Amino acid sequence: MRTGENEQGLRKILDFTRLLSIAILIIHFYLSCYVAFSELGLSSEITDKVIRIISNIKIFESTVLSKSAALGLLLISLIGAKGRKDEKTDAKAWIICGILAISLFFGSVLCFRLNLNLKALVSLYIAICSLGYILVLTSGTRLSRLIKFNLMGDIFNRDNETFPQEERKLDNPYSINLPARYYFKGKFRDSWINIINPFRGLLVLGTPGSGKSYFAIRHIISQHIKKGFSMFIYDFKYDDLTRIAYNTLLNDKNPASFYVINFDDLSHTHRCNPLDPNGMTDITDATEAARTIMLGLNREWIKKQGDFFVESPINFLTAVIWYLRKYKDGIYCTLPHVIELMQVEYQFLFAILNREPEIEVLINPFISAWKNEAFDQLEGQVASAKISMAKLSSPALYYVLSGNDFSLDLNNPDDPKIICVGNNPQKQQVYGAVLSLYISRMIKLVNQKDKQKCSLIFDEFPTIYFNNMDSLIATARSNQVATSLAVQDYSQLKKDYGREQAEVILNIVGNVISGQVTGDTAKHLSERFGKIQQQRRSISINSSDTSLSKSTQLDYAIPASKISTLSSGEFVGMVADDPHTEIDLKVFHNKIQNDHGGLKKEETSFKPIPKIRTIDSEIVEMTYFQIKQDVQEILAAELGSNRQNETFSGNNSDQPGNSKMRTMRM
Repeated sequence: MRTGENEQGLRKILDFTRLLSIAILIIHFYLSCYVAFSELGLSSEITDKVIRIISNIKIFESTVLSKSAALGLLLISLIGAKGRKDEKTDAKAWIICGILAISLFFGSVLCFRLNLNLKALVSLYIAICSLGYILVLTSGTRLSRLIKFNLMGDIFNRDNETFPQEERKLDNPYSINLPARYYFKGKFRDSWINIINPFRGLLVLGTPGSGKSYFAIRHIISQHIKKGFSMFIYDFKYDDLTRIAYNTLLNDKNPASFYVINFDDLSHTHRCNPLDPNGMTDITDATEAARTIMLGLNREWIKKQGDFFVESPINFLTAVIWYLRKYKDGIYCTLPHVIELMQVEYQFLFAILNREPEIEVLINPFISAWKNEAFDQLEGQVASAKISMAKLSSPALYYVLSGNDFSLDLNNPDDPKIICVGNNPQKQQVYGAVLSLYISRMIKLVNQKDKQKCSLIFDEFPTIYFNNMDSLIATARSNQVATSLAVQDYSQLKKDYGREQAEVILNIVGNVISGQVTGDTAKHLSERFGKIQQQRRSISINSSDTSLSKSTQLDYAIPASKISTLSSGEFVGMVADDPHTEIDLKVFHNKIQNDHGGLKKEETSFKPIPKIRTIDSEIVEMTYFQIKQDVQEILAAELGSNRQNETFSGNNSDQPGNSKMRTMRM
């Protein structure tokens, strides 16, 4: 026990040990330099008799033994020395000093080889040996001031924030398995990121360059194709992911057909009508399509849903879509025909829309505004829809959107498909709106029972708009639909989808893989990953004693600051399990292991996306003008040839008034 009596007793023992060491050294000097001491008259018969008896002790048989005994006792006395702790003590300097002192202490015997008189030799020997002894004593005392607990050895708290992770590979017919390495207790260990239930949703986060596509998305594509999934891929930077999917399909036995949609290279794209009448069975389908395309073209409207001047253009577009769906069983129900029909003069457009009873409730507000000559209000309601849709008036878009090479039911067991749609970062606002419509219609067909397992992969998800992604993740699990979303940052999702929907998407996904992110995203993830027991140490120094205290406390397993400084290829996250395969270690912080050489070799052997058809500008222009002609024929058939000629002859220069009112009465 640390009491005053015990400490005083220990101090006496140490003092006696040091005194004994000095005594041995003095006796050694007397024995080894006896001749000099005799000449100087420093000897007597009594001391000689005593020293002669002591010299029979074994340690005095040689110089090395006697010096070793003196040094050994000195070191023992220094073990219990308790100097006042000093943070500035330079351990390295005093260790070097100690080594030099021991060298002087034992090397002093070399003085006897010098050609000097006896008194000078003895004096030099005793002086050097004593100096070495004193330096050993000094350096040992100084080292006792050293703080033995290096609290700054792990400045970033790296060891404390490590935790065990899943090292088993848990494979099943649906899983995504990514090999990785993690750091734990001073060692690097192999581990696996096991997404055994991708149907609970997967969110891949990371700033540009963090490795989302290279380390995660490409493996999701290749592994799911090899496991027989049908697939939809939104390839923002076409054709990075499309080439991976195509070449994986070539080298695998997956029976799915491969289709591509892109608007830049028409010879390497299929044609598909997102408003295919066979997939639109109810007017609510038209409403959903109208909302998707309008909010995709006007992203700022997402946060204003419910406003009069947002809902009016959506209702107007819904009416036009559903009219074409009902007209002659939908032979003209395509987005290009919708765009062209919307540009028709109000009096003729309202006249033909009014003939469809199912959309009467949608167009009544517009007709009322027209009849009451509230033209400013009418322009505010309709013109925003017409102007927005006019952005899509392009021969290339018309060509792709008016064809019907395949249907969007990609998980049809009788005809599974892998569909890749490509965007262009330079034209993402226009292309993104059209692709959003494809996605909306595709999900409507995919999220049904008794279909094949399928995987939906959205790279740079905020660049498109899909209104019910949270509902898809929540409900599609039972229909074996795996949804993977790649997002750069939570703030990006909030900007494009609004805070409420962004929070729902972030919180509803069961699997999260995140590279480097900052700000609120890092804080949210840190809180989601939870806390672990971490050891804390502190040291207290006073004039008489030094104390070290240790404690444990719960702290974040992966702090936000660590998530903000992740390297490329380093990921944190959490996986979800299922009742059949429970995972205790769900949280991970590791570095995904890619075979860089193998992947590079694989990419060099990739075959390009095949050419689908030979196309020239003349065919594209013919399609463009044919669609315009189709709209004229609809007007001619519905209103008569004279009315149709009046519409397109430019004979509408008069102000809206009695003539237009008469038209409405007809």
